[in-house]
Amino acid sequence: MTRILLSPSKYVQGKGEMTRLAQYIFPLGQKPFVLISQSGKKRFGDLIGQSLNQAAVFEIFQGECCQQEIDRVTIQFEQSGCDVLVGVGGGKIFDTIKCVSIHTGSPVAIVPTVASTDAPCSAVAVIYTPDGVPEKSAHMKRNPDVVIVDSEIIAKAPARLLVAGMGDALATFFEARACQRSYGDNSARAKTTLAATAMAQLCYETLLADGLRAKVAVEKHVCTPAVENIIEANTYLSGLGFESGGLAAAHPVHDGLSALSETHAMYHGEKVAFGTLVQLVLENAPVEETEEVVHFCQSVGLPTTLCELGLHHPTQEQIQKVAEVAVSQRCMGNLPFAVSADMIADAIWAADAIGCYYSQGECC
Repeated sequence: MTRILLSPSKYVQGKGEMTRLAQYIFPLGQKPFVLISQSGKKRFGDLIGQSLNQAAVFEIFQGECCQQEIDRVTIQFEQSGCDVLVGVGGGKIFDTIKCVSIHTGSPVAIVPTVASTDAPCSAVAVIYTPDGVPEKSAHMKRNPDVVIVDSEIIAKAPARLLVAGMGDALATFFEARACQRSYGDNSARAKTTLAATAMAQLCYETLLADGLRAKVAVEKHVCTPAVENIIEANTYLSGLGFESGGLAAAHPVHDGLSALSETHAMYHGEKVAFGTLVQLVLENAPVEETEEVVHFCQSVGLPTTLCELGLHHPTQEQIQKVAEVAVSQRCMGNLPFAVSADMIADAIWAADAIGCYYSQGECC
């Protein structure tokens, strides 16, 4: 069996790293093409421009990583004369930049301004429909060349974004464990390594140890050791853990939930957190483990019920639709047993009931 560990060439994290972009990016290219949102450019444009010696060409992201946007940005990059792609912001900007790199072969630098997903370190890009429904995935030939995380900037972002990143990271250990038990494939269509498994477990342990303390700190916009640890867990440990460890049920359930318009206001990690609870139900995980996950989610504010995901009066048809989308995802086969759409639907209802139970009946 072939084992493969995927990783960015360099990962940098610390306060003030946004002011030092040149030393990490200029070894890759002399004319950076910076994809950034309009609000991101307003907040960070001057700082990025100064950090890159005014050599950067800025392009405004239009809001969705869909094929139309990928094609548009690719044309803009090719016409710009730039030689290195830089994504600044969040996951959909990174995925767009990755897809442009797939077409052009250009080096990639990722600069997160939030720690809401584990996308920065990954070679995987999720492509959506124009209205925000996951459609397909694409894979770079190599992971990003450098990931640069300014923890001071992350700490000043809304706390909900860091918590959403914890939800995405929460699934890492449980999905990697399922892949290990089933000898399932990771994102490289190979088997996991001891290193990836260890990082996935460390990711979970870090969430339990520092998640609540980090949330409280970022609510005050301060960067503490707990915040630094959670940024690393959300971004690096989860990124390597999911990509090299593999996915199982939590992310397919996210994809199914994303097919319902009622959940579109929820962040990726918030839906993945509920998907983790669904996976634990499917696995018939020990009560103590399920309780630990539920209590963690509720302590930091991650959803454990359908109501909290925007489904106030879910119907059998809606949940069956979620289940049908989930069971169609390839990585659902990484569970160490066969599952059907009906099994997934039942697990969704049961997960919702568990969340309500531990909320002491305080469900909408």
